[in-house]
Amino acid sequence: MIKKIICAGMLAGAAIAGTAHAQDALVVSTWGGSFRDLIDETIGKEFTRQTGVPVKYITGGTIDRLNKAKLATKPESDITFTTSHIGWLYVNAGLYEKLDLSKIPNYSHLVDRARISPYHIGSWAYVYTIGYRPDLVPAGITFNSWNDLWNPALKGKLSAPDFDPSHIIDVSALLSGGDASTWEKGQEKLKALKPNFKAFYTNDANSQQLIAAGETPVQIVLSMNAYYMIGQGVPIKLAMPKEGAVLGVDTMAIMKGSTRTDLAYKFMNIALSPQVQAQIVAAKKASPVIDDAKVSPEDAALPGVFTTKQQWDTQAIVIDDKLRAEKTAEWRKWFTENIMN
Repeated sequence: MIKKIICAGMLAGAAIAGTAHAQDALVVSTWGGSFRDLIDETIGKEFTRQTGVPVKYITGGTIDRLNKAKLATKPESDITFTTSHIGWLYVNAGLYEKLDLSKIPNYSHLVDRARISPYHIGSWAYVYTIGYRPDLVPAGITFNSWNDLWNPALKGKLSAPDFDPSHIIDVSALLSGGDASTWEKGQEKLKALKPNFKAFYTNDANSQQLIAAGETPVQIVLSMNAYYMIGQGVPIKLAMPKEGAVLGVDTMAIMKGSTRTDLAYKFMNIALSPQVQAQIVAAKKASPVIDDAKVSPEDAALPGVFTTKQQWDTQAIVIDDKLRAEKTAEWRKWFTENIMN
């Protein structure tokens, strides 16, 4: 009997300790899969090493997490990772804490394109550009310009994301003498690309499957996905069109109402440290968002990995984040009705 009481007491103590441990953790909201792993293996582990505080992750889709945060009476996470333009939807909903930049010393090295707002800042960057299988496209096909996507020889060979058509909408507008704010100028040009589409991918895994299987040997692709597949032996080539590639910046922010803001600032500062940024580049072939990251010459030479101000200024097609946030729903609706259907 005494033994049973002792065992029960030990189990209860362990449960209480486990609960306290979870409550003491810094909670981070992010995408699942490889992105959750990236944050954990680079930022999270270094944060825990320096502070002794564990990190707990809440994962989900970009819009699902936003909608959940809007409905919550108190924040589920202390820090949220999302794209720069969706971050503005969090800002507009009053979900982010205004940042005290004095608590993020490494902010002084943040590149201009990663200084998104007073509420959210860049964690790494990437591009959406043209990825293709040289072994599966007609001989002599190159992609020196975005205009090359319209080549009739590519009929039924192209895929693009269905969840965010902003990349090709902006490119079509640029090629038609407009930009994202006058995107209607590119509508007819984009409609002319419709015969070349074979599929529209729904997520990263679907993107990888389509091009790896050769079903869509040309793709408007996330650069980090392309480099992952190249590492897996898929013969993909990434183009850098003369007009540039469409820039994407993933961001981090502190949720309003967090009770662990001091730890959150520590986490963000570690994320912007040269050591961690170098690890992120090495792992994902992303662009570092600070100007003092130590990037290997091999990674720095990759298309879409920006390590100099000149590259940021001349090779990135930048869509205004606030405009992109405002237009996301409208663009998706138009794209679905006019291109996907």
